[in-house]
Amino acid sequence: MLFRSDGTGLSVNAVHNPALAGLLGIMLGVGVAGNSIGQQTVGIDLSDSARSYPAKPIRIVVPFTAGSPVDALARVVAQDLSARLAQGVIVDDRPGGGTTMGTRAVAAATPDGYTLLMTGTAQLAYSPYLYPDAGYDSLASFAPVATLAVWSHVLIATPQMQAGNLRELVNLARAQPGKITIGYGLATPPHILAETLKLAAKVDIASIPFRGGAQAVSEMLGGRVDLNFGAVATLLPLIRQGRVKALAFTGPVRSPELPDVPTTAESGFPEVGFNPDICIALYAPSGTPSALIDKLNAEVNAGLASPQLKASLAKFGYELKASSPQELGTFMVAEVRKWPAIIKAAGLTPE
Repeated sequence: MLFRSDGTGLSVNAVHNPALAGLLGIMLGVGVAGNSIGQQTVGIDLSDSARSYPAKPIRIVVPFTAGSPVDALARVVAQDLSARLAQGVIVDDRPGGGTTMGTRAVAAATPDGYTLLMTGTAQLAYSPYLYPDAGYDSLASFAPVATLAVWSHVLIATPQMQAGNLRELVNLARAQPGKITIGYGLATPPHILAETLKLAAKVDIASIPFRGGAQAVSEMLGGRVDLNFGAVATLLPLIRQGRVKALAFTGPVRSPELPDVPTTAESGFPEVGFNPDICIALYAPSGTPSALIDKLNAEVNAGLASPQLKASLAKFGYELKASSPQELGTFMVAEVRKWPAIIKAAGLTPE
């Protein structure tokens, strides 16, 4: 017996994701026969359809706001994938509901390879826990396609903040309980990082949730928010311009782009960072033919290995990460087990 993201039992026979069902069957030692678990096609040869796929534009749903790190990654990947498939690839930002609105739309889409989801494995793993009415299951509702990139976060403050590093910030927050504010996108890893920091440091910092991280940064630049956790990729220009200052990095080692910024572990708070905080991956609705998933995986991985795409993404500071659908499926099982405990430890409760 495995467990759904909501903690309920998930038998292998209940998994309607062919690729993932096969994976779970192998993990649990369950045999595969007929048109049951792990069968990639149901008595038909999909080679012709795979060769002609895609015959129309593909839509990648991104459940984050425009201008977010995931949106930026999606647009670069979509452009590369479009060239490789000789077909249009459209990025469709659908934020809201802590990423559940866009994710739910993909779960309900026709499994024909023309609607895909690009999201964080963490958000996909824990969103049904935070939102019991999300309308999908983290494992059973999606077919893993490919991983894309991973990253950690940098904690930034306004230039006026009288703290130059995380330890100084903690001391300042203890001296001024409730006066310092931190903004984040609701139900995102920066949200979890913020709450984890407050608990680990035993400080009273006022939390201000926004629809997305980009809005939180905008409010910070307007002087209405003091702190923010964000991707180095999007915040590095602001740091270099002196519009914000970096206090700490959540990765296990210092960021190559910010070598003078200590890690949260160096600062005395190893709990604040999840190594990595974010892993972005591509999914299809459960039931999508494996021949199409394999084709998408091959083209995505070819793009990640290409000098052109590497050069395009280098400026964002993303660490590219390729995988097979089966490897992503294994990782998702681990993510579903990992994140509820982190969510509970951070004090977040279901809506």
